[in-house]
Amino acid sequence: MPTTMTYADLALHSEREAKGDYQKVAILEEPYKLSLAKAAIPEPSDTEIRVKVIYVGICGSDLEAFKGTRNPEFITLPARLGHEVAGIIDKVGSNVLGLKVGMKVACRYVWGAYAQYIVCKPFNVQVMPDSFPLKSISLIEILPGVIHAAELSAIDSGKRVLIIGQGVSGLMLTQVVSLYSPSALVVTDHKKRNLELAKSYGATQTIQIPVDKIDNAPYVLQAHPEGYDVVIPCLLEGDCVVDAISCCRIGGKVVMYGGIGKTSQPVDYFAMHRKRAEILSTEPKRDIDMYRYFKEGISLVTDGLIRTHDYIDRIYPLEAIQEAFEVRAENSNDVIHVLIQVAEEI
Repeated sequence: MPTTMTYADLALHSEREAKGDYQKVAILEEPYKLSLAKAAIPEPSDTEIRVKVIYVGICGSDLEAFKGTRNPEFITLPARLGHEVAGIIDKVGSNVLGLKVGMKVACRYVWGAYAQYIVCKPFNVQVMPDSFPLKSISLIEILPGVIHAAELSAIDSGKRVLIIGQGVSGLMLTQVVSLYSPSALVVTDHKKRNLELAKSYGATQTIQIPVDKIDNAPYVLQAHPEGYDVVIPCLLEGDCVVDAISCCRIGGKVVMYGGIGKTSQPVDYFAMHRKRAEILSTEPKRDIDMYRYFKEGISLVTDGLIRTHDYIDRIYPLEAIQEAFEVRAENSNDVIHVLIQVAEEI
């Protein structure tokens, strides 16, 4: 994990509050309970910048914390969530060069961003063109991990690829992987709308999985009984790892983009051994790689090769964050992605 992760300041000094010098932030007090609180407006150091937050996405990892299914080693309550940020540079430290007040930026690895302001290092932002809509910027935060997963997969025109899950990250992966021109790009999900989008993004086959089924491999292997060269589980739930191993061909790869949650089934490591399968972990380990993938993601989006706005279904103000999370958590609806709008666009 890069050392440049930035955590938001929770402190609030009474004298600042008396002067009205505070910001509104969202606090997860306990599972399924978010509230607004007052916190100090953070001041950047000489080597930092301050970003006025305009939009923040509700990521699957935020949702997992909201539901109380995030492992304790990742989060303790009360906590501040939010990391998919689109904003405008509001203040620049005296030793920061190249960044200026008023620039539109996408942020990465800045936590606690359901707030009006955040402070971070220049490493954590990428400047966006003035003409690019802020609403489409926050999802760029996902792309470094997505691009890394695609590169680890070593995809070429002879490879059969399976992506398990077509939520926000899965739809991003489908768009990126299609650029590698695999011979087959098969995707799964239980929602028809998500699969229709995936088809428009280059999936060669879509498979709708029954919601109540745990073992999905029999459905997926009908298309390619011999298995897939590359399987990318792209769900938070750990059970997708079990399916990924089952669907991988002998000598194939399982590239772990998702699958960080708990499993309801045992993981058969002997099956993995029998298949001589590789299991690879995504998320760049070096800061320089993260920086490179971030810039590459920006180019893919601004050049029109990756679409980020098709699946933004709802936008809620910060004051309605509890309702926004409840809507995002409701699995039976057709909502793919929800944004929190913290401030008006200028």
